[in-house]
Amino acid sequence: MHTAKFFVAFALGLTATLAEAAGLRFIEVPADVDGPALNGAMWYPCSEPPDKIDLGPYTLSVTKDCPLSGDRLPLVVVSHGRVGSFVNLYDLAETLANAGFIVAAINHPGDTTVDRSRSDNLSAFVERPADIKRLLSEMLSAAPAAPKIDPERIGFFGFSRGGYTGLVLIGANPDWSGASELCEQSSLRVCEPIRKKEFPTQPLAHDLRIRAAVVADPLGGFFFTAQSLAAVEVPVQLWASERGGDGVTPESVAALNRNLPTKHEYHVVPNSEHFAFVICPPALAKAEPEICADAPGFDRVAFHKQFNAKVLAFFQAELRNR
Repeated sequence: MHTAKFFVAFALGLTATLAEAAGLRFIEVPADVDGPALNGAMWYPCSEPPDKIDLGPYTLSVTKDCPLSGDRLPLVVVSHGRVGSFVNLYDLAETLANAGFIVAAINHPGDTTVDRSRSDNLSAFVERPADIKRLLSEMLSAAPAAPKIDPERIGFFGFSRGGYTGLVLIGANPDWSGASELCEQSSLRVCEPIRKKEFPTQPLAHDLRIRAAVVADPLGGFFFTAQSLAAVEVPVQLWASERGGDGVTPESVAALNRNLPTKHEYHVVPNSEHFAFVICPPALAKAEPEICADAPGFDRVAFHKQFNAKVLAFFQAELRNR
């Protein structure tokens, strides 16, 4: 996701007042041989009176560090867009948590608002799926919430480059060589090594623990052919903006829709652009108008109510008690 100043990182401070919502707790996946520490947050069901928490330009309706309510809860892991942060999709996380889900989101090292060191490098496409796999392992084993999670009910949500991340996790393998021709026509910096045929050689992380995935306007959709998607077996809800943007084209998402081998949902959001999937509070709209600009007649707040409800319904249907 392309923004510089207001998509916050883990270390930002908090202020609290009164409102409605779920619980929020900051989380960390420790550094290990597979990668650096991963910082983020967990949203979860909470029975205590809620607060408002300001996190950068966003106001979250949550209660910080309240006790987690419930047992054998479904878990949804979240991957943000290019140079974004764990908090970008907070409204969806709140919706899911209020409905009885645990939601865990992290910052992808080297591809965040405050650390762009790998955002234009193909290494980000290799390491992002591994980040989420490590997050999932932490949530199911060492995290304090682990005893409350049903390991048979795991979902994934990803936006933009996070959508690419999810496709890999559920079995897709990018066709780097096949993308060379498309990259000849693209100005994306990530295409530079592809044009030079400097393809990643290390295997990508897949995770069979994920039972359903929601993918919104995935960046890098042109990396996937029908053959590279052949191993995908889990239910998918695929979303596309009508106009695309920030490197995502409507054609690339439509191709994913045609090539996905499993029965899946496909939603094209009329009159929308790429960043419609991210809520824009006033402070962000003022500082980054290109992210928050919508076509005349498009109501982003109204769309998010519908979007969040459809994502929730999908996960409720696909992650039923097993």
